[in-house]
Parts: sequence; C-alpha cells; structure tokens
Amino acid sequence: MAYTDRNMRAPAAPFTRRAMLAGAAGTVLMGGRAFAQGSPAVPPAVIDNQLEIEGEALAAKLAQNRMSVEVMVNGHGPLRFTVDSGADRTVIGASVAQALGLKPGDTVLLHSTTGSERVGTVPIDELRIGNSLIHNIDAPALPERFIGADGLLGIDALADQRLLLDFERRKIVVQDTRRVTPSVDAGEIVVVARRRKGQLILTEASAGPVGIYAIIDSGSEVTVGNSALRQRLFERRRVQPTAQPVEIISVTGGRVVADGVALNEMRVGGITLRGVSVAFFDAPPFRLFGLERQPAMLLGTDVLGAFARVSLDFRARKVRFRLRA
Repeated sequence: MAYTDRNMRAPAAPFTRRAMLAGAAGTVLMGGRAFAQGSPAVPPAVIDNQLEIEGEALAAKLAQNRMSVEVMVNGHGPLRFTVDSGADRTVIGASVAQALGLKPGDTVLLHSTTGSERVGTVPIDELRIGNSLIHNIDAPALPERFIGADGLLGIDALADQRLLLDFERRKIVVQDTRRVTPSVDAGEIVVVARRRKGQLILTEASAGPVGIYAIIDSGSEVTVGNSALRQRLFERRRVQPTAQPVEIISVTGGRVVADGVALNEMRVGGITLRGVSVAFFDAPPFRLFGLERQPAMLLGTDVLGAFARVSLDFRARKVRFRLRA
C-alpha cells in the first residue's frame, strides 16, 4: 500500500521529569510493562518518607495526564484503569486489591523501565471491559502512586481487542474484534505490524536516515530510544547534539536518568514528524523484545498525541493513524 508523505510537528515537550510505566514484558508500565517469570517470595520494599510524599504528587499528575477506561474486577467497580499497549501484564493497585479481598498469589520477576524487581501478584477471576470478559489473570499488585490509576491494562487483556486512542477527545475505546468488525476510514493511514511477545512492532518507521523498530507504548509519556539508535544517528558527527537529563520513574518506583535529545525528523508509516524529543537509554524492554542491538524506539504519548487518533488491532496486527485536521 502506498502512503502519502505528510509533514507534522510533534507537540512541544520540554525535557522535564516524566514518568513511564513499563509493561509486564518489560514495562508493566513499559515505561510500564512487566514480563514475569516464576520466582521465590521476597519481603516488601521499604519506601522512605520523602518518596512517599513525592509519590502522592506523582500519582495526582499521572491521573491528570493519562487517559483511562472503566473496568469491573470480579464484578466490583467500575474501576479506572490506564491502558498500556507496551505492557504485556495487567497490573492492579495494591490498595484496590486489598479492598477487593484478592488473595496473594505467586511472586514474579517484573521487568520495568528502570530495572527488574520481584513483586507479588493477585489472581483476578474475571475482568470486564465494556462487553468483553477476560478470565484468569495473575496481576502484579503495585502502589497506586506509581500507576496513577486503580490499575493498568496490559496486552494480556488486549490480545483480542481493538484499542482506539482518541487524543482529540481524550478518551479510549476498547472493542472486542471477535464481535466488532472495524470500520474502514478513508482518512486513516494503516500500517501492518509484526508481533513479538504479544507486542505490536512497526518496521515502517525511521529516525532521520536510520530505519527503526518502533513499539507503540501508550503507557509512557515520553519516547525512548536505545543506544543502538543513538550510535547510528550520531556516531559520525564531530559535534554531538546537546543532551538534557530526563528522570524516568517506573511503576515500581525505580528511577533512571536518561539523555534527552531533540531529533529533527522521524517517520512513521509515511508520515513525517519534526521536532521529536527522545530520551536515550537502554531500557530493559529493548532486550526483552530482542531489539537491544538494533535501532529501536518506544513511542510514548508525547509522539502519539501528534495524531488525532491511533488505533491498535492486536488480533489483525494493524495500527491505524488518523491525522489531526
């Protein structure tokens, strides 16, 4: 399929402190996601008072900035869950799990944006999103102050769903693709993605002259590039671009300082974006996806928000981009 070349400018995003969720596969919140492996139980982490206070302010900011959907957990709710397309595990807030009487389950190794940590899970018998039911989910239970919601929906709950991120109306729509046939919109640009560990990975993307693998990460507020991409972009330059420190906080509370660099241009599915800010560091998800040695990016909402809508069809492996007027 041919794509029309369009020029867009990403929304101005100064490098201030951001939070990311790494998914279960690497970022429970990718920025959040979490990839889990069986592991022995460990004592809970001790959080100092300063981080505790800071966490309350962080949770309020995350709740304001992130879009979420209403879900029912074991018939209770509605609860507000953030949708994280970069996470392969669904996460529930520790306080919510306790209030619902969810019993502790296995302990797993959670790989977040900033590192790996053993965390406890709770079994969820039934998760309802609209008319869709997902059964038997073992969800890591994490402090709400780092999630910014009652929980987080990962791709274990989205595998048969079509996820519509409407940035103009600031809402999320989740549809069961087994029941709902996606409508065809002539104004959309459709990109076929690859699937790796459940994630949708775009290959029709580039940063400057360098082709990249791009992962849609709706749970992250900042776009992240790996060292392989940074080296390809800047290795032959006599003068290196000015980098600004970007502190990234994962859903587990881990922190890392990345180098923020503004790129002149990147392309996604034939669409050109200019003035894109990227935080460079080797986040664990790159290794978990087998992309640590190949130029790759995790596309956060700072880039996705340049579009009117972005929809992800995990079953059909298609990503649709709708341009703003």
